[in-house]
Amino acid sequence: MILCIDNVLTAEELQSIHSSLANAEFVDGKLTAGRYAKQVKQNQQLSTKDTVAKSVKEIVTKGLYRSQLFRMAVKPKNIRSPLISRYQEGMSYGTHVDNALMGQGNNLMRSDISFTLFLNSPEEYDGGELVMETTQGEQSFKLDAGAMVTYPSTTMHRVEPVTKGVRLVAVSWVQSLIRDPNEREIMFDLETTRQTLFQKYGKTQEFDLVAKTCSNLLRKWAEF
Repeated sequence: MILCIDNVLTAEELQSIHSSLANAEFVDGKLTAGRYAKQVKQNQQLSTKDTVAKSVKEIVTKGLYRSQLFRMAVKPKNIRSPLISRYQEGMSYGTHVDNALMGQGNNLMRSDISFTLFLNSPEEYDGGELVMETTQGEQSFKLDAGAMVTYPSTTMHRVEPVTKGVRLVAVSWVQSLIRDPNEREIMFDLETTRQTLFQKYGKTQEFDLVAKTCSNLLRKWAEF
């Protein structure tokens, strides 16, 4: 399931991020790419050694957990520390698929869902679309600042070359409590239905039955 979520970050949070990044150190994005992705990755990433890195990533992570829609759709068990990526003119990221396993040792995690959180307005740069290869053909995404798109980490995707301006995004990966993407989508649909029933009719017998099914399926499918 590919899902776009608006207003993950507030205008104030975006302004804080931009102020922090104004003089921050960015390094070659190939440093965090897999063996094969290095060949097609041309971007820059906020250095983990920069003093603002921790605060910027905390703002992004706080926004993720605050988003009820994100939590419902993704069911996060682990979220990898976000990467802040910058694409200047001529930079791009060719077709690739994200690594199945990320981190190492006790921090090793499986990537089930990938996400791109847009940090600046699409009017500030030309090109730079995130393009995904799906069974319905290619889908292109270039969202407003503060909006994000989540998608299965199994998806082939690329970032088109930036031809003018600067593209700024936060990207990361999630290990979900529900590994199977079809089961996650079923849970998302049921929980959406449960919320809608409650908002329209309150706590009815029908609501209780849907709530029971949500709980029992989560109990059946959740992995720890």
